[in-house]
Amino acid sequence: MSLDGIASINQRIAAIQATIGSLAPTPTTTTSGAAFAQALAQAVDPAASGTAAAGTSATAASSTARDADGVPLALAGYGNGKIPADALHEVGSTGHRLWAPAADALESLVADAARDGVTIGITDSYRSYEAQVDVAARKGLYSQGGLAAVPGTSDHGWGMAVDLKLDDAAQSWMRANGGRYGFVEDTPREPWHWAYQG
Repeated sequence: MSLDGIASINQRIAAIQATIGSLAPTPTTTTSGAAFAQALAQAVDPAASGTAAAGTSATAASSTARDADGVPLALAGYGNGKIPADALHEVGSTGHRLWAPAADALESLVADAARDGVTIGITDSYRSYEAQVDVAARKGLYSQGGLAAVPGTSDHGWGMAVDLKLDDAAQSWMRANGGRYGFVEDTPREPWHWAYQG
């Protein structure tokens, strides 16, 4: 099957999931881990509720609650690669955007590295579904020896991964310190790719 065919199928699946997600009633009583995490997040930060009033998406996106797959609850309803800019947080003044807790952690990481005399640049952050399709077409799928996740599955599409510009000193600094900020080097063959796990 061609990349265009896979991308088309994944795009349709994402559209169906988004439609189903918007139609599904919010459970009021359940014992699932995701529902408990959402209830806990709402109790701690009422703006984190999926029923928050319009205009609170930035506040909701700052909630640290995640579902069983590790997807931020505040962003899950949008779908991978479909998150609007106002639901993400800019990393300093770089123009790069991530899920708010990841953006805040990355800002601290970059500032602390600079204090240590290490420069860490950002080459990529949140990636739309369409951009992931483009990367997959240009660089090939990771599972086939390329460098791209299947569109709709990338941590970039949740605003939870960043590609960094790292020289040898910066790579060493990241490997020694990245975990203190919640970032892990989780993709073999991609030493520039760091995922936020908080």
